[in-house]
Amino acid sequence: MDNIKNITILIAGRPYPLKIKENDEHVVRKIAKELNEMVNRFQLKYANKDKQDCLAMALLTYAVDLQKAKKEVTSQEVDDKLDSLDKFLEHLIN
Repeated sequence: MDNIKNITILIAGRPYPLKIKENDEHVVRKIAKELNEMVNRFQLKYANKDKQDCLAMALLTYAVDLQKAKKEVTSQEVDDKLDSLDKFLEHLIN
């Protein structure tokens, strides 16, 4: 069983204490780093927007990317299952 670990991550300059599985720490920290980098890019690009707006835009970008990735995985899974079914049917016919 995974050990639970207390960590604090900074997102857009604010600390967030989290309880996570110990083996998830690397992923959580990597995502926090990517998110902070994205917020910083939005702050540079849209200097007139506050940090909250930049954070919202970064999170929306992340959510869109996640949704696209889910569709790609789902499409690939369907393609794989259809290929398997096709091979099975070919085996039955021959």
